[in-house]
This record gives sequence, structure tokens and C-alpha cells, in this order.
Amino acid sequence: MISHLSRICRPFAVVAILALTPPLAGCGVNNIPTYEQSAKAAWSEVLNQYKRRADLIPNLVESVKGFADQEKSVLTGVIEARAKATQAQINIPADILTNPDAMKKFQDAQNSLGGALRQLLSVTENYPDIKSGENFRKLQDEIAGTENRIAIARRDYIKQVQQFNTEINTIPGAWWKRFLYPTKTDMATFDIPAEEQKAPKVDFNKK
Repeated sequence: MISHLSRICRPFAVVAILALTPPLAGCGVNNIPTYEQSAKAAWSEVLNQYKRRADLIPNLVESVKGFADQEKSVLTGVIEARAKATQAQINIPADILTNPDAMKKFQDAQNSLGGALRQLLSVTENYPDIKSGENFRKLQDEIAGTENRIAIARRDYIKQVQQFNTEINTIPGAWWKRFLYPTKTDMATFDIPAEEQKAPKVDFNKK
């Protein structure tokens, strides 16, 4: 008798589940994994653009090796900052996206490289021979484009992280997190300095 009832009820259970699936999806049951993947994709683009900048620096260094002796420290600063930033990217901890301290250390290394690079390019304004070189001008353009792409990639990442963090900390997302995604935690982000939000980092086309 019980077996017979089970066979009768099973189709109704399937129908009930199918009927509930669209409403559940509409309530945001998939938002948390969707937003998480979007944030991870945005982070990958941040790393990609940082690597592109690091890859351009050796050629830039080669093009300005004729600096006067008093500028050697600037060149050395860029080389050392690049080494630290590259090492930070190679040794990224697996939990960096949920580890604010690790994220800050990574960003500090990248920001130091950005500062050293800006100083180097600023100093080249005093050397017309370097500025006039075709290879140097091309590198300026490439670095300028990369800096802009870095800014865009970071802002996209911050936006995606904010969306994810808001979802898991507000209703109904917090409910879905509690019952379906209990291991999810806030993703780490970073701040963009105010000056970078107002204008491009560097004007590489100064005359």
C-alpha cells in the first residue's frame, strides 16, 4: 500500500519541484555563485593588466639607460619596485580574494611600482634626447594605455566585489548564503586613491 502511494506521489513531487524552480531562480538563489564568478573574472583581468605593465618595464629601462648619473637612483628604484611587484604576483596566496591583509600587501607592491614608474617618466622630461627616441615614445604610449586599462580593471573588480558582498549580507541573499552557501565570505577589495578617480594617472604626452 505504501509502495503504491509512493509511486502515485512521486510524479506530483517532481511537478512540484519543477514548479518551484522558476520562482526560486527569480528570488536570487543563483546570485551568490554568479556574482562570485564575475568578481573572480574581474580579478583575473586586474592581474593580467598588472603583468602587462611589468612586462613593458624592461624595455623602458633599456631605452633610458643613458640617464645622467644623478638619475641612476630613479632607474634603480623602478627595477627594484618591479621585482617586488612581480614577486608579489607570483606568490599570490590562494585566499587573497577573501584575505584583506594579503590583498593590501599585493596592492602596496603594485602601488610602489606605479609610483616609481611615474617618477621615472617624470624625470625623462628633462632629457630631450630620450623623449625624442621613437622606441621611448612607443613605450610611453603602451604604458599609458596599460595604466588606463589597470584603472578600468580595478574599478570593474571593485564593482563586482561590492555586488557580491552586498548580496551575501542583505536579505534575501543572506538567507541563501546561510542555507546553501555557508562557506562564502566577504571578498577583499582595495581603495582607489582620490586623485586617480579625478584624472588619468600620468600625462605621458607632455610637450
